[in-house]
Amino acid sequence: MTTSMVQGSPLKLMIRFALPLLIGNLLQQTYNIIDAAIVGQVLGAKALASVGASSSVQFLVLGFCMGCCTGFGVPVAKYFGARKQDEMRNYIFNGAVLTAVIALIVTTICAVLCSVILHILSVPEDVFADAYRYLLVIFLGIPFTLLYNYLSSILRSVGDSRTPFLFLAFSAGLNIILDLFCIIVLKWGCMGAAIATITAQAISGLLCLRFIIKRAEVLWLKKQDRIIQKGAVKELLQMGLPTGLQFSITAIGSMVMQSANNSLGSVYVSGFTAGMRIKQFTMCPFDAFGTAASVFCSQNLGAGQPDRIRQGFRESILVAAGYGVLAGLVLIFLGRPLSLIFLSKDAVEVLDASAKYLRCMGYFYWSLGILNISRMVTQGLGYSGRAVFSGVTEMIARTVVSLGFVGAFGYTAICFADQTAWVTAACYIFPTCLYCIRKSAKKLAEYAQREQ
Repeated sequence: MTTSMVQGSPLKLMIRFALPLLIGNLLQQTYNIIDAAIVGQVLGAKALASVGASSSVQFLVLGFCMGCCTGFGVPVAKYFGARKQDEMRNYIFNGAVLTAVIALIVTTICAVLCSVILHILSVPEDVFADAYRYLLVIFLGIPFTLLYNYLSSILRSVGDSRTPFLFLAFSAGLNIILDLFCIIVLKWGCMGAAIATITAQAISGLLCLRFIIKRAEVLWLKKQDRIIQKGAVKELLQMGLPTGLQFSITAIGSMVMQSANNSLGSVYVSGFTAGMRIKQFTMCPFDAFGTAASVFCSQNLGAGQPDRIRQGFRESILVAAGYGVLAGLVLIFLGRPLSLIFLSKDAVEVLDASAKYLRCMGYFYWSLGILNISRMVTQGLGYSGRAVFSGVTEMIARTVVSLGFVGAFGYTAICFADQTAWVTAACYIFPTCLYCIRKSAKKLAEYAQREQ
């Protein structure tokens, strides 16, 4: 079901849009957590380290792919808001072609260089073999990851966040079953966890495709829509590639941080992995509301309503920062009990490492809310290059902490790398977003004058 966000209460519309997306993200993270929990509890702490040792490079590669898909959805949302459905469908087709090309190129490069990547990350030798098998399967499944993310991005661009959530919910349950079957019954180890994840993602993507073919008439491509147009390709690349690079650039800093952490030994790799899984779960509301704010602003930009853009931004910032304060308190006081999901109580050193990472992060969690909303709104307004630069500031901050302070302060420096990056990037992107809103309003006013 498509939903226009150009009329009605901005906050109510964004919450209504974000809720299914949030639940879907939580489910996705839930099966990631169950992935890690089954691996950690059944196979042990070293197996957990094998799964987690490459998490930063997964974020880099998959983040690039998912970022491209998100960016491809921005022009679709804009033309949907402007009620220009012919242009919208042509952009959908061109976006699909670009997604297929990206899938082919990225999958080939990553699969060939998988071993090299793990050596660059300084993955400990005692977990290298399992880490390689796990990561290779994840890389080979990139086309399925892109299938779901592109189609779900298109559905969200036309206001339908419910359908992708339902399919993701189904695949999340399936992933849990496949995890247990592949790891416990078939005894495929860490590779089994990766196979389960990729299979579930493939099914969610195919379900999205079936829904569009059967029920989403507004997205049906006619013969005249299935034409590669230079202008559409250019605009899609201008939105998709910077958005993808934004995720990747951010991930480079995370890779440097993870490489520095890997050099500290498997205890800290395991603790960091457990903490990361919990962090990713609590980040879901940021991602859901950020996407809602981006789609809201894109549609209202197309509809020529700058006042609604301003109102939507203000309200989304307040909600995100407020959630950040509450979630931060949970991480500060409940980090250790939450880490027991992945680890036995006997793994005292690993539990201490995970709890410390979460506790230090919790004090600055509110800054991630400001950063995420400001970045997504800036992107939704079409200023993807400025959003990318916020990723550059994150990368630089993480790199400086990882390379400059881990040698002297060890794991403590790792525990403060994320929040240093968030605060630094937020100091740039928040005023930048305000500038982009003012600039968009000025352009809309000039356009309205020309039309009169």
